[in-house]
Amino acid sequence: MQTVNQVSKQSGVSVRTLHHYDAIGLLKPTKVTPAGYRLYDDTALRRLQSILLFRELQFPLKEIKAILDRPDFDPAQALAQQIELLELQYKRIGQLISFAREIQQKGVTTMDFQAFDKTEIEQYKAEAKKKWGNTPAYQEYEEKRKSGQDFEKATPGLMALFAELGALRQLSPADGAVQEKIAALQAFITANYYTCTKEILSGLGQMYVGDERFTRSIDQAGGHGTAQFVSRAIAVYCGEE
Repeated sequence: MQTVNQVSKQSGVSVRTLHHYDAIGLLKPTKVTPAGYRLYDDTALRRLQSILLFRELQFPLKEIKAILDRPDFDPAQALAQQIELLELQYKRIGQLISFAREIQQKGVTTMDFQAFDKTEIEQYKAEAKKKWGNTPAYQEYEEKRKSGQDFEKATPGLMALFAELGALRQLSPADGAVQEKIAALQAFITANYYTCTKEILSGLGQMYVGDERFTRSIDQAGGHGTAQFVSRAIAVYCGEE
């Protein structure tokens, strides 16, 4: 058994954070002494490791708790998915480092700003507004944007979901695990962008394969063929297959 201070020193997680994890039920101590001291065994420490890996992948604490508390939670499978997501993150960091080195070699005066070009993003917005600007979903999106909500902060979480779906490509789109991820995708869109009805989700599924830009982004997150797989899984979820 280790005290909360010992766990803090070993893991680098502050005592205050460990107390918070206890308060929200994410990481309960194995035992609390009569004097009120929290004690953690090896099982608790393994759970903390899982929590920290999910945090590195920018999963919200609420989602981490839901994952770890599932009766069918498989630590080995979760670790495999975490490794895949970390490898994708590593690949992305490598690309940014290469780009930064290229800037360094060229010099500031000849810096290429193409990587920061938001033209494509603005094009997405324009197309979306033209296509569904009068719908309640778009109006909800605009209200959130005007209130100062930063949609870019949600992007890593969205890409992480696509990466998780990509890791399930060997399964049938109708498999229960796949359908749970589609439900999570729908909930994530609702929580971070706009109310995602099945009708809207169905349209997104078609767009993921109909627009090469979306296909490219999703496949980059989850591997070649992920966009097609997600589209088929959405069709099953929405009762179209």
